[in-house]
Parts: sequence; structure tokens; C-alpha cells
Amino acid sequence: MQNVARSFHRLPNVQRWPLRKIKFNQLQPEQWHRHPPYPSLGSVILHRGAKSRSTVQLEELPQGALEPLLNTAEEEDEEPTYPTVIRQARNNMRKFDKCVVLTRVGSFYELYFEQAVEYGPLLNLKVAQKKSKAGIPPVPMAGFPFFQLDRFLKVLVQDLNKYVAISEEFANDPAGKVKSGGLMFDRRVTRVVTPGTLIDEKFMNPYENNFLLAVHPIAPGTNSRLAEKRPAELESNLMDPGLSSIRVGLAWLDISTGEFFSQSSDMASLPSALARIGAKEIIVSDILESSISQSIARIIEHDRRLLTYHAGKNAELPITFWASMLETPVPTADENAFTQEETSAGSMLLTYVADNLQGLHIKLQPPQRRQEFDTMSIDKNSLRGLEVLATCKEGVGGGKGSLLHTVRRTVTRSGSRLLKDWISSPSTSLPLINARLELVSTFVRDARLREELVKELRRTSDCQRLVQQFSMGRGDADDLVSLLRTIEITESIARIMGTAAFSESSAESSLEKVDPFRLLHQKFSLEGPRALAARISDAIDEDALLQSHQRGESESAGYISTAQAILQSEGSVADQAAMSQVLRVKVAQPDTSEQETEDEDAWIMRKTASPFLVSLHDRLFELRQQRENLAKTLRAETGAQSLSLRYVAGSGHVCHVKGAKDVRHTAKASSGGRTGRATKSTRIFYNSEWTDLGAKMDQLKFQIRAEEQRVLNQLRGRVVVNLVKLRRNAAVLDALDIGCALATLAEEQGFTRPILNNSTNHKILGGRHPTVKLGLEEEGRAFVGNDCFVGEEERVWLITGPNMGGKSTFLRQNALISILAQAGSFVPAEHAELGIVDQIFTRVGSADDLFRDQSTFMVEMVETAVILNQATSRSLVIMDEIGRGTTPEDGIAVAFACLHHLYHNNQCRTLFATHFHILADLAKDLDHLACYCTDVAEEAGGSFSYLHRLRRGVNKASHALKVARIAGIPEPAIRTAEQIIARLGPVPVSDNGPIR
Repeated sequence: MQNVARSFHRLPNVQRWPLRKIKFNQLQPEQWHRHPPYPSLGSVILHRGAKSRSTVQLEELPQGALEPLLNTAEEEDEEPTYPTVIRQARNNMRKFDKCVVLTRVGSFYELYFEQAVEYGPLLNLKVAQKKSKAGIPPVPMAGFPFFQLDRFLKVLVQDLNKYVAISEEFANDPAGKVKSGGLMFDRRVTRVVTPGTLIDEKFMNPYENNFLLAVHPIAPGTNSRLAEKRPAELESNLMDPGLSSIRVGLAWLDISTGEFFSQSSDMASLPSALARIGAKEIIVSDILESSISQSIARIIEHDRRLLTYHAGKNAELPITFWASMLETPVPTADENAFTQEETSAGSMLLTYVADNLQGLHIKLQPPQRRQEFDTMSIDKNSLRGLEVLATCKEGVGGGKGSLLHTVRRTVTRSGSRLLKDWISSPSTSLPLINARLELVSTFVRDARLREELVKELRRTSDCQRLVQQFSMGRGDADDLVSLLRTIEITESIARIMGTAAFSESSAESSLEKVDPFRLLHQKFSLEGPRALAARISDAIDEDALLQSHQRGESESAGYISTAQAILQSEGSVADQAAMSQVLRVKVAQPDTSEQETEDEDAWIMRKTASPFLVSLHDRLFELRQQRENLAKTLRAETGAQSLSLRYVAGSGHVCHVKGAKDVRHTAKASSGGRTGRATKSTRIFYNSEWTDLGAKMDQLKFQIRAEEQRVLNQLRGRVVVNLVKLRRNAAVLDALDIGCALATLAEEQGFTRPILNNSTNHKILGGRHPTVKLGLEEEGRAFVGNDCFVGEEERVWLITGPNMGGKSTFLRQNALISILAQAGSFVPAEHAELGIVDQIFTRVGSADDLFRDQSTFMVEMVETAVILNQATSRSLVIMDEIGRGTTPEDGIAVAFACLHHLYHNNQCRTLFATHFHILADLAKDLDHLACYCTDVAEEAGGSFSYLHRLRRGVNKASHALKVARIAGIPEPAIRTAEQIIARLGPVPVSDNGPIR
């Protein structure tokens, strides 16, 4: 071969390659491609037989310039040969190129390369340089202890909206070690964590669902409107008008609870659906038509939701594909009920979940189809304007001041999540609404029963999420104990319900008799869960489980101690100060590394959990007896009474003595044995008999732990067998929790049971705003209730009055009363008789959207257009101050045009507040329109007070200067304003009369 190389270098005018000092006969065949000798000679030189030699003559060599090396640029830029762990991490980073890869290395998760540089500072981690072999550049890295995974996932996933791939390490068996070249561990990604695919992370909001939503429109056929150029005025809108009628399939689920829903909608309703569902992550197909994809993206980004593109080909999978991920498959008879767009969205959703779970099994509840006419539609502007789920200022879901926060009295986490769903999606089904109201009435009548149930419900765990963990094979012994307690409490609740006595008729209602309380009691399924609870109780040793947790805290303190030592040696003063006092206290724990073996044995299973465990523990007991006898014998032989037999980390099974006298005795008696660490007061040495006995005990303990794991897996399987029953029982507990909560609310706030019917009337006596009333009471002020009789006789109420007179509050409170009533709650009024509302629309407040080039008036008109285009005769519309964002003349014209359209075209129940008093004159001949107003009471000395109670009539004085003076406008400015008002005089009334 050397002759060939020398001859090759003597060839003139040929491209030369640097010779590599590689012995090819030491390479395995699969490695040859990484070290090719020469392209044109490879087949000759690398062909070798056993004990044969190949030669080649110079004249046989190819003449002329040789072809260049293949991929020479890539070969020159070939990545250095990093250590195995780093190579595995780099491979995972390439495979999951959109993810932050966390690699498990021992007791730490680590980031490498550019990800360490980018995310280390964001996670407040020190970025170090990991050195490897000589000549290979160091690799940036950052890491944290494994038990802090949830803390850093929260920052990456929840705060930064990143995708995180978690690479775990798996011990290689002997065959795996040979295959991997002697590696002790293999590292592979076991799960991709995204904002919508959280399972049991501790940072999840327990009071909200963590929904993942898939949106899949059915692309229309050829539509000439899509090709037309849009007017410039519509460029600021979120959607091309030609796309508004496209059908859209929605499918959403919460992996943490197993809930799965689907719905068919259209593009025009998509923004409202997104606001109602509140998904943490939204998936769309990556092969949609550009105009549709851009419209959906604009809508999602406008709501500040995370948008993820997924393979659109998965949307073609049939509904039968869902069966493997459901606890029970969709019945064949029900498959046809799902529309094409729903099926496509559901298939895309489930494939995305399967991809991210990386083979982790999941069992979801059967999909629940939601149809638009089954629930009251509350568009996103109404959800925001009415502050149903969050306040406008804070934007915090369920925050103080929102309707949800005001009415929430639930004591369970899953009950709180269900209440949010009821409030955001009120029912339009009279039987369902009346059943909910009857349940609340039951608990209002029987306060003692309610208190007993609430007391028990407080002790339950979040059974929905708990059971879902087991369906994915993730539940541990603590979760089993929590499930055991919940099953026991469920049985207690069932007994309480079974012995409760109720009257056969209700004095509060003449509705068809229904006993939802008894129906709920009948839904309990206790036989299977009862047997499961007994098995868990017989298997798990709760005291030992507690000891295991204490040991875990001690180990965590050890990791923190290591981190603190690193900070003291390498970190700055600021880094050391960043370690909280809590962590410092945890570090200050006694060293338990030399405790005796039996002190470390805290088994989580009872010895009687299985027959094999009984035999293993019996054998372990025998070995411990032998150990005690051996210790006595050694004490007698050495004369060292402090001698004990121990297992010391890093040293193994040793004989330990303390005290100078005993140290001297053992030094003489064991002079022939191997000695370990020794000081003046302590000494450890080895004894062959104890070494052999200790090894047997270790092997036996390994078998015990393996058997405990087998029993744990068996218990997980029994939970999955009872999955449907446990979920059904959890649903009953949630309904009871909401019923008790709404009864408590009604009793505290003096709410009354509403009467609902299929009319278009809205009759309220003494109605109150539920959140404003509480705010005033905190300030020691009283709320003034108001009546409202909008409906068939007076379809539209035109409301005028002074600024700060309560017009906006009156509008909102009537919408909120309808929402509460159809959610199944009592309402803040003395009497309420309400017709079912299919949609609620609001146009209140003022805001601009400068990012999308929308002025305040443009935003107002966009929201108004939605109302005028979508409201039906069964809708409830509240409009406040339409037309105020432009000139008075244009504003009056726009306001009356809206009022006129609502009256003649939509013909819906409407509350219309305005400061354009001329509207009352323009609309005075509209037969089903009535005018109401609030007023101001002038008092001596220039003082005044607001009269918040509505009266029939028109108030043409807005008293704006009174509000300006209260707000602190300088007095000279007030006087100037008074002069201008006097000069302008009253607003003239149109000479043309009313418009019909």
C-alpha cells in the first residue's frame, strides 16, 4: 500500500489529498465510509482476502486528473468526535430541530451547544464549557438537578411558549452494550412537551383546563370572490369577507383530564369559539390554501394564542383511527354524526398528540359533539366587555372582578373547571337548565345536607386528572393513595345522599317535577372502585411511603449542597445570594451516608402485598438475623463493643468502630484484614463474611424492589380497568360541587330562582349587577336595583341619562343575568322570567388596535357590523354609546341607523344606551321602542347626587361638567366649558320628523 501511495504522489498534474494515518485493517467494514483512502483506489485497496495480498502496477492506474473527493467540503467541516453523551444530544437536537432538548445525565438535565448559550441565561443557569478530548473545542453546557424539571419546564413551555424534548437515559443490557460499543446508557427522547400537551406538571393551573385545539377548514371550490382584490378599508380586518362562510372543524382535548370535544363551525364564528375554548395551543394544517391559512393565523395571533403547524395529510385519517386512543370506541351508529371537518380536525389533533407523547399510551374520554344551537353563543367581544372570565384591565382568567370569580364557591378543582365551562357556554336546553336549577334548589332548601357534602368534597383529590395519569401509566404510589381516599369519600357521599329525605314537590316552581339529586345518586358506580380501594389499602404501606419522601428530601438537599459548593467555588457573589434561605436550610441536614442498612429500607408496599413479597421479606429477615449474629461474634472476637456492620457509600459493606479504645482493639485483632478509612476515633475495616452476606442482602433487596414495581404496575392496570366508573363518579362529584356552590352563592347574595321559557321576553324585577354590587358593598355603599321588561311589547329600550348615571351597569347586568340563568344558577334579582337567548352581543367600551391600523371608531364599527349581521330574533343585544368616535352629525346618523336596523331587521331584544338625545325624537314612532333614563338630583349649594333607578322618559342633560369637576379638571377649564355650552344652546331637533 505504501508503494501505491508513493507512486501516486509521483504522478504529475493530479489533485492531491492529505494522507491519513489510519490503519484500515483495524476498521470495521461499517466504518470504511468514514475513512475512504482514495476514491479511485478504494475498491482495489480495500478488497482483501484472508492471507492474500493485492498489488497494482503503475500503468494500471487511471491517467489524467483524478475526480475530486466526494463531499470534500462536508468532510472538511465534519463535526469533531465528541464524547458519546454530547453526540447523542446533538443527534436529538437535529432530529427535534424545533425543540429545546433537555438531556438526562445522571441526576441532572443538561443543555448543550447553542441552546445552552441561548436558554441558560433565560433560565438563570450558569453556562459552562464542557471539555473533552485534546484538540476538540469545549462545548457550552448548562444544567439543573432532575427534581427541578417542572420549575424549568414552566419557564420554557408556559412562559416562553417553547417546545421541549425530554431525552431520558436507559441502562443498556449486555446486548445493548455490545451494540453501542460499550455504552452504559442509551439516551432517547421520550416526550415532547408543548403548551397544549401538559399531563401532570405541577405548574399547571388546577382551576383551568389545559386545552389543545385543532382547527381544520374545508377548502371551498372555485370562488371568484377569493380572487378579487379587497378594498383598502378591509385590509385591517382579520378575515376576507369571502372566507366567512367556510365550514371549520374544531376538535379540542385536555390531555391532563382526558376530555375530548368536537364542533362544526364557520370562519365567521371562529374568533368567538377560540375565546370560549381558551386553548393554550392551536394546531392547523401545513397544507392549507394560503388565503385560508393567513386568515386563521391572523385570528389566532390576534387572540395571542400559540400557533403550531402540523402535517395536513393526517387530517385524511378516518374516525376509526381514533379508537386506539379512546377508552371506548365511537359507536358505528354515531360516526355519521361527525361532519367531515370535525373528523379531519380530530384526526389531526390525535396524531399531533401521539407524535409528542412518543409512544406513551393514552386513553381519552369518548368525544362529545357540541352543536352551536345547544349553547348560548357569547362572542369574544362580549366575553371581554362583560368580564365573564377575566377583567378588562387585568386580563387574568377568573381574576377578581370577573363574573367567574364572583360566583365561584366550588371547593374542588375539577368542579371549578366545570363551572367555568358552564359560565362560558350556557345551555339553551330548557330540560337541562331546569335540572340544574332544581339541584341548586335542593341544596338551598336543605342547608345541612349541603354542608355535609361540602365537608366531604373538600377532602377529595382532583380525580379527573388523577385517573388520567394512570391511563397513561404515570401514576405512582402517592397517586394511588390519593385515589384510595377519594374512593372512600365517594362512598361516604353516596351514603349521605342515600339517606337524605326530600319533599316530593317544590313550592318554588310549577315546572315538571324532576329529581336530579336522585338521578345523580343513581349514577354512582361503586362496586369496582370499592374493590380497587381495598386492594390499594392492602398493598401500600403509607408510613413507609412517608419515610421514602423524607429520604427523597434528604437526597434533594444533597444535590442542593453540591450546587452550593459549585457556586462558592465558581459563582459570583450575586449567584451565591440568589440561593434562597429555604435551600440553605435544606442543606443543613445531618449526613446520613453512613447510616446502617436497615435504616435505609423503607418499602412502599406492605410485606403481604403479594405471596412472593412475603417469601422475599422472610428471607431478608433471616439474613438480618445472620447479620446480628455475625456482629455479636465480631464484637466478642475484637473486644470492640461499638462495632457495627454497615453499608457506606463508596466503600461498600464494612465493619465500623468508634472510640479510641475500640480502634486500638480492632487494629490488633484484624491486623490481617484490609483496612479502610481510619482516624484516631473511628475506623472501618473489611470482613469477608460480612461482604458476602451484604451482597446477598443487596440482591434480595433488588428483588423486593422489582416485585414492588410489579405490584405497582398491577395496581395501575386495575385503575385502568375501572377507568370508566371512576370518571363517571368524578363527574357526579363535580356536579354536586357546583350545585352546592351555587346554592351557597344564592343564600349569601340573596339570588332568586329564574323562570325560563321559550318566549322572547326578558322580565326582571330588582335586577342587580353581581360584581358591581359586591364592589360597592366593600366601600360601604348600596346598590340600586332596576327593573327591565324588554321583550315582545317593548322590544327595544332606548336609555339616556347623565354620565356616571349607571346606564352601562344596567346594560351589562341584564346580559349577565341571562348568562347565569342559562348556566343553571340563581340570579341577582327579586324576580326573573326569561326567554331563552341564543346569542349575546355587546358593543361597550372603547379601544383601538393600532398594530392592525384600527382606530377607536373602526374597532367600534367592526364590532357593530358583527352584531347587525349575526343577531337573530332570539338574541339579546346591548349597545353603549354607538357613534361617539366621530363627528356629532355622523355619530347620530350611524347610531340611528344601527337602532333602525336592529328594530326592523334583527328584531331582537335590545338595550341601547346613548347620549345622542335626538335619537328619541327620531324614533318616537317606532311602536315597540320605549325610552328610559336615569337622572341627577340637584341639591342646595350646588351639590348633587345620582339617581340610578331608571324611569320612563328621556333625559337630555348629560351633566358632563359635574363628572369633569369630580375628576379634578381645573376650575378655569370648567368655567370655559360652561360658557361654550351657554353659547351653543340646546341641540336642535330635526324638522323632518321621525324616521320609520
